[in-house]
Amino acid sequence: MPEIPQRAAAGRPLRVSTRDPDVARELGGRHFAPHEVRLALGHRLDFRLDVPPSARVTLGRLAYGADTWLTVPPMRECYHVNLPLSGSGAAEQDGARQETAAGRAGAAFGPDSALRVRWSPDALQYVIRFPRDLLEAHAAKLAGLRTGEPVRFDLAFDLSDGPGQALLATAGFLFAELARPGGVATVPAACRELEAALMTQLLMAAPHQLSPVLHGSARPTRRSTVREVMDFVDEHPTAAASTADLAAVAGVGARALQLAFREAVGMSPTAYLRAVRLERAHRDLASGAGGSVTEVAARWGFFHPSRFARQYRERFGVLPSETARGARP
Repeated sequence: MPEIPQRAAAGRPLRVSTRDPDVARELGGRHFAPHEVRLALGHRLDFRLDVPPSARVTLGRLAYGADTWLTVPPMRECYHVNLPLSGSGAAEQDGARQETAAGRAGAAFGPDSALRVRWSPDALQYVIRFPRDLLEAHAAKLAGLRTGEPVRFDLAFDLSDGPGQALLATAGFLFAELARPGGVATVPAACRELEAALMTQLLMAAPHQLSPVLHGSARPTRRSTVREVMDFVDEHPTAAASTADLAAVAGVGARALQLAFREAVGMSPTAYLRAVRLERAHRDLASGAGGSVTEVAARWGFFHPSRFARQYRERFGVLPSETARGARP
């Protein structure tokens, strides 16, 4: 049996292709979940796996190049999500069976039951492994719960509507950033923010028992709660990364906080957080004592240079570099 490449590590992406079923099974099990692979009669494997380095959430791009069935025992410690980019397939768990297809339907699998998936020969997918404790804690934050509980997904979910398209876009952006040399894989705080965004998009796109809370009408939130969150952001602008984090500070659900912010402040909680961070970055750049543009941006939670430059210009009418040049003696 040929030598099997090691797991993707910090700063070292894994890119591998093989026709050996044993190598494919070992790599898939190492990065996502132990499983068995069965090919349709007459099909030959053309396995391709691309896994950029990551901290907590494992996000890969995977193809088998054959009509393939995968059988996976209960994963116990993780949730698994398939987002088809091309081709089609099927997903089975807990007696339910759903079709999946690029642009139409993805699949979300719980940790406590065995599952089966089929991939067509032309199937290419983002495959995502979420640690159980991480996803359940994030879901609890979004729903305003004190403690996490198992998330019972409906197996298949729509990829053609707004939430599904947002999930695909977020997964694609995170994959590209993790794979980019010198990208967010080297900045733990940036990884956490993007992973939180990916979990939020999944929980909004894939139906589960908490969906009515996340999508439904929220009980009114007092203006004093909004003021409390604003004060927290003003004092600790880098301590929270998402609406879920801010909702946890307030002890309310994410949707309730969003509605209350829009009524009281005219913007979302994350928009307010971004505005405060932009003000701090502007202050540091204007003072001339805060370091380079890149250093200042990272200090205040902006890890994508072009996005920071665009948001900064929208807010202040100039590029960050122009503010920095104007501050030089």
